[in-house]
Amino acid sequence: MIEKIFLTVLFLFIGIVPSNAYSKDLPKPALMLANVYHEGINLSEYWVSEKYDGVRAIWNGKQLVSRGGNIYHAPTWFTQDFPKKKLDGELWIARQSFEKVVSTVRDKTPDDAAWKQIKFMVFDMPELPTSFDDRLVEMKKTIESLNTPWVKMVRQWKVTSHPELMKELKAITKSGAEGLMLHKGSSVYKGKRSGDLLKVKPYEDAEAVVIKHIDGQGKYSNMLGAMIVEMPDGARFKIGSGFSDAERQNPPEVGKTVTYQYRGKTKNGIPRFATFLRIREAEKK
Repeated sequence: MIEKIFLTVLFLFIGIVPSNAYSKDLPKPALMLANVYHEGINLSEYWVSEKYDGVRAIWNGKQLVSRGGNIYHAPTWFTQDFPKKKLDGELWIARQSFEKVVSTVRDKTPDDAAWKQIKFMVFDMPELPTSFDDRLVEMKKTIESLNTPWVKMVRQWKVTSHPELMKELKAITKSGAEGLMLHKGSSVYKGKRSGDLLKVKPYEDAEAVVIKHIDGQGKYSNMLGAMIVEMPDGARFKIGSGFSDAERQNPPEVGKTVTYQYRGKTKNGIPRFATFLRIREAEKK
């Protein structure tokens, strides 16, 4: 199992799709995507939940589909009692287990033992034309009616101030979580990026395109030392940390889009303390 996880993640980072990986079958679903939280928002209008470090998935009433339109080949028993209604959520195992989730859900031939560790963490119902407050009520009813203990409704709670939110963020990230999400209670489901959905993380994250590899030195001799990336506005900067040894030996190819995290920007708009996270989800598929 460990070897399988390593090879799958290695293939994904070097841009090779294993022969048993899923194939693209459907149009990309219109998903509600998050902006970044900033202080000053009226937090009483929002629900708070954990930001899960799993893989986004839509249950379209018949199949589990990725944000890129690819079918997840889950075992029949995993989805046989799912409702005909659409569910938006995350395929997840536990905190700090992203690579294990990826290794499991990307196979065309599902591994029953591995899938028994997967949970479908549901946080929305896209087709309901109601507010998120009302969708939460319907989600609770729907999930409680299922005979599927691996389908869970994401816990939602309230905070009243920025200091309280930061206290919650500190506690949950200390326990290994990726961060928090804020969802506006009065909002309807929109298949686009919106301020109705916000992500709250100790670091901000963004995407950039790999432009050049820089050779490593010393312990990283004959490996990647750093890479030059380009932001959407054309600005370029260097990322030299956050890579595993396997990623340094087989780095993201030039032209690939990668996700990085950072803490603030310089006066010239360059991300500070940039650290590599992963190849963009859509490009792993």
